[in-house]
Amino acid sequence: MKPLIEDWVKAATSGDKDALEKIVIEIQDHIYNLALSMLWHPEDAKDATQEVLIKVITHLGSFRYKSSFKTWVYRVASNTLINYRQKYMKHSMSFDEFGTQLKQGLSDSIDFTTNETEQKLLVMEAKIGCSNAMLQCLDRKSRLTYILGEILEFHSRQGAEILGISPANFRQKLARARNKIHRFLHQNCGIINSQNPCRCAKKVDNSIAKGRIRPNELLFVRDGRDTALIHTIESIENEVALFQTNPTYNAPDQLIKEVKKIISTSDI
Repeated sequence: MKPLIEDWVKAATSGDKDALEKIVIEIQDHIYNLALSMLWHPEDAKDATQEVLIKVITHLGSFRYKSSFKTWVYRVASNTLINYRQKYMKHSMSFDEFGTQLKQGLSDSIDFTTNETEQKLLVMEAKIGCSNAMLQCLDRKSRLTYILGEILEFHSRQGAEILGISPANFRQKLARARNKIHRFLHQNCGIINSQNPCRCAKKVDNSIAKGRIRPNELLFVRDGRDTALIHTIESIENEVALFQTNPTYNAPDQLIKEVKKIISTSDI
């Protein structure tokens, strides 16, 4: 039987560095994927994940076992991400601005390449980048609420505990965020509403021309494994599936190496 992560916490706070490393391995991918949804760019997500992991490592002794360790970690991550580099990061677009952008430069075919596998990778890059960019149109607290309650499907009690608000308040915030996403998708996204002209494939050439997609340096599509997800685009039946069909990512190897160095010198 796999030990409870809380058992590792007890061991780690008693000085067991192997237990501490197990904790980091257990939580790092969850934090990275949350950070990526919150911040859009993988490099920002990597840096934010490292900051969260350092806070978890250095504040592990403050965990009081009154909630699940998972909830506590998400609370640490949420508090970090809501304020992460807010003064220095580019102001997010409004839904209106993003909607206008989506209507521009649509093409009926992908002219950049005729290779079918390459086309699939580019379409997935457009889909993932667009859906994550859409989240950035929400203010950070609303974005976090939507990610926790809708995409990750946390119950309102757990989501409320993570954000430090009441379950009723969490449900209200989630409903408002959900309505904004719903309205935007039905007005702009051709996957959700077939009457809209925008499709992921139609955005590829313009996105390359504008520098939003760099075919030789894709941000979100890792390798050929993600082409298997291409069939999910046209089979999406509801709004949340647009986000839930995006890949889940492993935390970058470089991040893991850096955190292991911190663990080797940490004194909990």
